[in-house]
Amino acid sequence: MTPVHNKDIGTKQKALAINLNPKIYGSFAEIGAGQDVAANFFKAGAASETIAKTMSAYDMIFSDAIYGAQKGRRYVSELRLISMLDREYSLLIERLAEQRGDRTTFFAFSDTVSALNYHKTNDGHGWMGVRFQLEPQGEYNDVVIHFKLLDNDNNLQQQAVGVLGVNLIYACYNYHTIPPVFLLSLMDDLNKDRIQIDMIRFEGPNFTKVDNRLMSLHLVKYGFSDAAVFGPDGKNQQPSEVLYKKHIVVMRGRFRPLINVHLDMLNTGVKQFLQESDVDKENVIVITELTLQALKERNADETAEIDEKDFLERVDILCSLGQTVLISNFHEYYKLVAYLSKITKLKMGVVLGYPNLEYIFSEEHYGDLPGGILESFATLFSRKVKLFIYPTLRDGIIWNCLRFHPPAHLIDLYRYLIANNKIEDIRHYNESNLHVETDKVLELIKQGADGWEEYVPAEVAAMIKERCLFGYPCEIEQPQQESSEQQQIDY
Repeated sequence: MTPVHNKDIGTKQKALAINLNPKIYGSFAEIGAGQDVAANFFKAGAASETIAKTMSAYDMIFSDAIYGAQKGRRYVSELRLISMLDREYSLLIERLAEQRGDRTTFFAFSDTVSALNYHKTNDGHGWMGVRFQLEPQGEYNDVVIHFKLLDNDNNLQQQAVGVLGVNLIYACYNYHTIPPVFLLSLMDDLNKDRIQIDMIRFEGPNFTKVDNRLMSLHLVKYGFSDAAVFGPDGKNQQPSEVLYKKHIVVMRGRFRPLINVHLDMLNTGVKQFLQESDVDKENVIVITELTLQALKERNADETAEIDEKDFLERVDILCSLGQTVLISNFHEYYKLVAYLSKITKLKMGVVLGYPNLEYIFSEEHYGDLPGGILESFATLFSRKVKLFIYPTLRDGIIWNCLRFHPPAHLIDLYRYLIANNKIEDIRHYNESNLHVETDKVLELIKQGADGWEEYVPAEVAAMIKERCLFGYPCEIEQPQQESSEQQQIDY
């Protein structure tokens, strides 16, 4: 039976349901923000049927003695969480498998959290994970999440961690077959003003058909986070872990598909960014960004659903070229810059095409801001950010920064930005690429027309043909039909 998201069951009821299941048994290790997850199970009743052990190694010396010394002494990190899960789960198997392993599905729950301090000078966040079996003596699965705590009170943040932990354990045993329902259930008895979840990863034999890149998309789609990141290997990453104290170069696009123009934009833009005197060339990360709006077809209404297959096709191409991908809900560039500026204080570069320069200077896009375009520019340009503009071809004329003419009352503002090295033309671009349009290339691919291959990188063309991406007319060898018991929806 397909599990249904029961929104009416509360935190206490979830904890009690776990406690009353004789097969589920495990341990809790919580560092920071109290021990509210385990506390919820104690308060629900019948906790002795579920809890083998609870502990909290707050002292760094004790923590290092138990879980190993942490490189860089970062205790609220994924590495610390994984070492906790490794240690606690191995102890369960070592001490209890012989006694009750034939009738028990073991779990180890761990979290490491930095809640709001007394002076309220930090941003609350944490890592949380469960390692668990679904069959006695079976292999284990892992679910790991990173979350941000938004309450302005330490006690409320501890309470939120407790609720989230119960939701996570309950989902592992009740919603593991339907990852989208799993995700939605994590916010039961919570709301997006209290917690953001910006990373989740499913691993293990019961999650072999889960595509974690798609889970990143769902986090943003459901509003659990404004942005999510995954690497070329498709592994979900926590944005701050990847981007902290880095020079960031970002290029936004639809990439449907990625063509030679995109690659030329990225390569030339990054090359110019590296020539900036205040950039450490050894500390630069390049990311390609897909927005939710870009994942919807042009002319579609705002309620249109995202085509997940189409999303994965674009991502497969980007990952094959070694790209780190950012999915965001930032339609305006100033919102993207504001988000990244909270993670790094180092100089950033934004690579964009000439039409986007026109968009940025169009005042109608800032009607919701009290300060209008000036307020958006205060965010976009007040930080160490530089825009690199790739030219466009119109009616045989190449349009770039020198040809750009903003509205008369914004001319002085534009000149100020140019004079202060905030906006710069991309040089040494491949002029032969300028006449190529992404949508026309896509149509050629769908038609299977001759010659479209010359407009895309060779490795991209090969992948499109081999995997029949973007509607390319070819046949993929279908695997043998699985039995109804074996079939599972790919997520």
